[in-house]
Amino acid sequence: MNVHLLLYPHVLATSLTLPIEMLKAGEAFALRHKRGMPAMNIQLVAKNRQSVPSRAGLNLQPDQAVVDIDESDLVIVPSIWRNPRPVVKQHYELVSWLKARWDQGATIIGVGTGNCFLAEAGLLDHRPATTHWHYAEQFKRNYPLVDLKAEYFITQSERMYCAASLNSLADIIVHIIAVNYGREAAQHVERNFSHEIRKPYEEQRYLEGAADRHADELIAQIQFWLKNNLSAESSLVEVATQFGLSQRSFTRRFKAATGMTAMQYWQQVRLEAAKDLLGASDLSLQEIAIAVGYLDQGHLTRLFKKHFSQTPSDYRLLVRKKLFG
Repeated sequence: MNVHLLLYPHVLATSLTLPIEMLKAGEAFALRHKRGMPAMNIQLVAKNRQSVPSRAGLNLQPDQAVVDIDESDLVIVPSIWRNPRPVVKQHYELVSWLKARWDQGATIIGVGTGNCFLAEAGLLDHRPATTHWHYAEQFKRNYPLVDLKAEYFITQSERMYCAASLNSLADIIVHIIAVNYGREAAQHVERNFSHEIRKPYEEQRYLEGAADRHADELIAQIQFWLKNNLSAESSLVEVATQFGLSQRSFTRRFKAATGMTAMQYWQQVRLEAAKDLLGASDLSLQEIAIAVGYLDQGHLTRLFKKHFSQTPSDYRLLVRKKLFG
């Protein structure tokens, strides 16, 4: 699995080092626990092989020049310190190279002002994108064909991801690890690198075409009801009846629209709600269990540990240490 990270002057070094360390941690976990997982070939690439000064004062040495790279699975375009325009103009070879990698089938992640490279290549034309909030107005003026979603920290359009900040880049990397190495590897990395209290990747991104991928308005209404009635005592049979569906039709339509059963979905939103309450409130485990629809904390603990590979108490301890340590 070929992973390439671009280098250019004034690059924000942490938008290089953080994804590398997270990806290597996900790879190590996967290779240790599952057979047949792909290894990663991670390289820094630049317009030539000369060392590149970063804003942090570090001289970064590229592994390859872009002219020597003709196949990428994942490309990360890091953020640029201050005004990105001079850097983009002086490194137009990278613009052409990015377009070629996209046409070849690579997944691309742009970070903050690094998204100017993607916009310059025309890869964001008529696509949703985001950038660092400080540069949003200038980005909009420079690239009017881009559907800028400045209020979102993450956007996704097919294989194209944009992150507004370093934290949102971390969330995308966790998602990429989940896609390539599975949920357990992603949770392992999240626990060790980015366990601040945030919404899951799927809830905070702007996903192009999301409405088209799930056009069943009645199922969307039911999802909204389930999210807002976590502690309801209604059974799913009763929910189906409430919305005028037979149990058979409800089961079939829900799975077709969401890719999971209604029970799996309701359990997922309940556990995510429990996760939020563990970090953001002082409620007891029993109170949280009742609030999200479980009869007792033992039931919540069993499901939480199965889903997140740690107990609710361990999770609360970890996030509280990071928040208040």
